[in-house]
Amino acid sequence: MNPQTILLIIVLLSIANYAFELILETLNLKHRKNPLPAEAEGIYETEKYDKSMEYQKVQTKFGFISGAISFTVSILFLALGGFGWLDLLLQPSIADASIRALAFFGILFIISDITSMPFQWYSTFVIEERFGFNKTTPKLFLLDKLKGYAVGAILGGGLLFVLLLLLTTLGTQFWWVFWLVITVFMLFMNMFYTTLIMPLFNKLTPLEEGDLRSAIEVYSKKVGFPLTNIFVIDGSKRSSKANAFFSGFGKKKKVVLYDTLIENHSIEELVAIFAHEVGHYKKKHIIGSLLSSVVQTGAMLFIMSVFIFNENLSIALGASELQLHLNLIAFAMLYTPISFITSIFSNVVSRKNEFEADEYAISTTNSTDLPLALKKLSVDNLSNLQPHPLYVFFHYSHPPLLVRLAAMKP
Repeated sequence: MNPQTILLIIVLLSIANYAFELILETLNLKHRKNPLPAEAEGIYETEKYDKSMEYQKVQTKFGFISGAISFTVSILFLALGGFGWLDLLLQPSIADASIRALAFFGILFIISDITSMPFQWYSTFVIEERFGFNKTTPKLFLLDKLKGYAVGAILGGGLLFVLLLLLTTLGTQFWWVFWLVITVFMLFMNMFYTTLIMPLFNKLTPLEEGDLRSAIEVYSKKVGFPLTNIFVIDGSKRSSKANAFFSGFGKKKKVVLYDTLIENHSIEELVAIFAHEVGHYKKKHIIGSLLSSVVQTGAMLFIMSVFIFNENLSIALGASELQLHLNLIAFAMLYTPISFITSIFSNVVSRKNEFEADEYAISTTNSTDLPLALKKLSVDNLSNLQPHPLYVFFHYSHPPLLVRLAAMKP
């Protein structure tokens, strides 16, 4: 294909993706039901339900505005050859192609983040503040940004440098070597993220001795779960929303509970939530998800190897000759339909895993504790009780609350 055709395809894909997401968001917004539906009685009080609907409406409408601006800027930058212009601007001062590529992506990242910062600020300090969620201070907001830049530069920049090095030395055979590199990186991050990266942003402390830890230890012994690492994270310094998650495997596995979760739930409910996370471990969901990511990454890199040295990709983005970093951007845009399909697959599997973890939890604890905990979580987080089924299919990694509760009924 010639450069003009490639550019046209990229623009059309961007427009189609934006239009599709706009339709989904609109359907989801209009799917809200008022007054309180019968199946939601006992979960939300009317006033709280109205507040959750208002929260969803405000978030969605704000997303329409920020999304429209972001889309317009992106399309104009793409159509006017902005990527090629930026590369041309860097060439006189940075002769080495790999260093120029790192500077190129670094500048793009910073520009993108700075332009989106007003929207992030408004979302955090206006919308989240209005509905009682925000606990972040302006200082913490900015510190998170700076730390994010540093981590992104080290990890993202390091991986990008390795990729460019392999591209220039191995040619089209780069893909399987970088696949090995990225697989090792994924394993490393899965095992050590909560130990090395998360402490840069949050404080993790072992769950202290007391009634909750004793109850969790009794449960762990009952189901044969080797309890070694259970931590509490200070999520309350940023938001009042609560969560829990499982990471790692083997001796590096960890269960992390938000301090806001512990504050708002009984010991029985917390044990049920812990049991849900143990269910993910027992059902091997963590390893399954990791293997799926490895396979998908390998397939993507192989497909990339077919296109990455096509000079027309660079020219389509405004360059006059082959520039590998521009080709990486062009390929990412052209790969959108495939990544869209794989994301659907991942969400379908993830929702299935959530059902299985729920089933495990209610079969090993009091069957009423987990449903009650999930109801409280939904109310505290002002969750959307009745999202549109299409929106759920394409975007939800967890089933909606009412669907989960129905599946847990005897």
